[in-house]
Amino acid sequence: MSAGHPSSMVDAPFVRLWHGFLTGRVMVALALLVQQAAGQVIHQGVEPAVLAVCAAYLVATVLLRALARWGPPAPGAGIQWLPTIGVDLAAITALQLLHAGMMNYTPLFGLPILMAAVLGTLTLALGTTAGVTLLLLGWAWWMSNGSAGDDVQRYLQSALTGSGYFIVSYLVHQLSIRLAREQELAQQNRIAAYVQTQISALVIQNLTDGVLVVDENHMVRVANPAGLQLLGRGALPGRLPFMLAASAPWQPLATLAERTFRSEQPQTAEADLLHPGQSPTGLYVRTWLTSTRKAAQQTRTERLCVMFLHDLREMHARLRTEKLAAMGRMSAAVAHEIRNPLAAIVQANALLEEDLHDPAQKRLARMVQQNADRLARIAEEVLDIARVQHQISHAPTATVPLDETVAQIWQDWQAQDPVLRRAVVTLATHDTQVEFDAEHLRRVLVNLLDNALRHMGSASDSLAITTRVTRVGQASLQIWSDGAPMDKSVQRHLFEPFFSSESRSSGLGLYICRELCQRHGAAINYQRVNRNTLRGEIGGNAFIVGFRRTTRPADTSTLFDTIVV
Repeated sequence: MSAGHPSSMVDAPFVRLWHGFLTGRVMVALALLVQQAAGQVIHQGVEPAVLAVCAAYLVATVLLRALARWGPPAPGAGIQWLPTIGVDLAAITALQLLHAGMMNYTPLFGLPILMAAVLGTLTLALGTTAGVTLLLLGWAWWMSNGSAGDDVQRYLQSALTGSGYFIVSYLVHQLSIRLAREQELAQQNRIAAYVQTQISALVIQNLTDGVLVVDENHMVRVANPAGLQLLGRGALPGRLPFMLAASAPWQPLATLAERTFRSEQPQTAEADLLHPGQSPTGLYVRTWLTSTRKAAQQTRTERLCVMFLHDLREMHARLRTEKLAAMGRMSAAVAHEIRNPLAAIVQANALLEEDLHDPAQKRLARMVQQNADRLARIAEEVLDIARVQHQISHAPTATVPLDETVAQIWQDWQAQDPVLRRAVVTLATHDTQVEFDAEHLRRVLVNLLDNALRHMGSASDSLAITTRVTRVGQASLQIWSDGAPMDKSVQRHLFEPFFSSESRSSGLGLYICRELCQRHGAAINYQRVNRNTLRGEIGGNAFIVGFRRTTRPADTSTLFDTIVV
C-alpha cells in the first residue's frame, strides 16, 4: 500500500466510501435490469442476452456488497480489482455490444474510473482510464465497419471522451490524496489533543496545589482534589460544577475571579477562608485568564479564569525548612567553636558547685549544668551529621540477625527507664539475616523509639515493636505508637534535616535514620496504622523500615515471641 493514500489508511470514512461505491454499483445494476425489463414490455422486443448480462451484473454486485465487510483492497494494480473494476468494464462493454438500439452505455464507464481514482493508486487510475479509452476506440472501429457514416467523427468523439476521462481521473486522484493527507493530519491532531488532555488532567489531578477553573458566572467548572480539599469540599470531590459565590467562606475567591475578568490581568492575593467552627484557611491565590474579551469574541470561545491555590501554612513551612537547612550548614561550623568554651563553663560550674552551700545557689548551679548539657547535646547532634556521612561512606556491608539484634537493642533501651519504657514486642522473622551494620541499626531503632516515647500514651500497649517477613521474602521492622495523627504539612517534611514540629528538637533524628537506611539499601517511611490492642482497635503512627532482601536462607525453626514489659 502506498503511504498517504486513502485506501492505505484503516479509517472509517474511507471504509464508508468503499461501501458507498459497492452500493452504487448495486443501484446501477438494478436500474439497468429494470430498464431492460420495462423496455421489453413496452416495445415487445426480446433481448435475452442483454437481460442476462444485466441480471448477472446485479448478482455479482449484490454478492460482492454482501461479502465486502472490511476496507477496500490494496490500491496497487492487480487481480484484487477484478470483482469490481473488471466486472464493471466487462458488463458495460457487453451491454454496449449486445444492445441493438440507440442506447449508449459509455457514460457508465465513469463508475470504475472514479473507483480506481479514489481508492487506488495513480497507476491503477490511469490504467483503468486507458482501458476505457481503448474500449471506446474499439467501439468506434466496430461501428465504422457495420454502418456508413463519418468515421473520423466517431474516432474524435471517442478520443475526446477518453481525454476527458483522463483529466477527471487525474484530478479526482489528486483530490483523494489531499483528502487523505488532511484526514491523517486531523487524526494526528486529534490523538495529540487527546494525549495532551489526558496529561493535563493527570498533572492537575496530582498537583499538591489547588486548581480551579471558574467562568464569568462564578461557576467552578474544573477543580482538582487539592483544590476541593482547600475549599473544604474534600468529602464531595465529584459534585461539579458548583457556584463559588454560593458559600460565604469562598467569597474572597469569587471577588478575586471577578477582578481578574474585569481587569483582564493576572492577579495575586492572600485570602482567608473562614469556615464556621474551624480555624481560618490561609491561601495564596494566583489567577490567569484563558483569553481576553476581544479574543474570545473573535474565536467565539468562553473566557475562563484559572486559579491556583497555595496553602500558606505549607509555604511558610517550606521556607522555614529552607532557612533551617541554610542555618544548619552554618551552625555545623559554629558548633565546633561552641564546644570548647562550653566545656570550660561546665567544668567551672562543677568546681563552683562544690563550694556552694546555699540551696538557692545550688539550684542555680544545677540550672546552669542542665542548660549547658542541653547546649552540648545540640552541638553534638549538629556535628553528628558530618560523622554520620563519614560513617555511611566508610561502613562495610554486613548482615545481622534481625530479631536477635532488635531484641538486644530494645532491652538496652528499656533498661534505662523500665517504668516508662514499656512496649509490646513481636519478633517473627525466624532468624532472618538482613544487610545492615549492627551499630547503625541500633542508632536507627533508638532514634525511632525516642521519637515514639515523646508522643505515645501511658498505657502498657501504647508502644509496639514488630518484625515480620512478607510473602516475597522482605523483612521489615515497625515502630508503632498511639500518638495523635500528624498534620499533612508535617508528614511531607518528616525526613528533612533541621525540620521539627517541636521547638526543643533539632530535627536531625529522622534525617539520620533515613541516611543510614539508604546506605544499606533499606527504605523507611511513615504510615498511619490501626492496631488491635487490649483497649480495642487504636490508630497510631508507624515508622516502617523495609530491609533489602538477602540471599541467605532462613532457618526452618520457628520463633514467635510476644513480650509485654
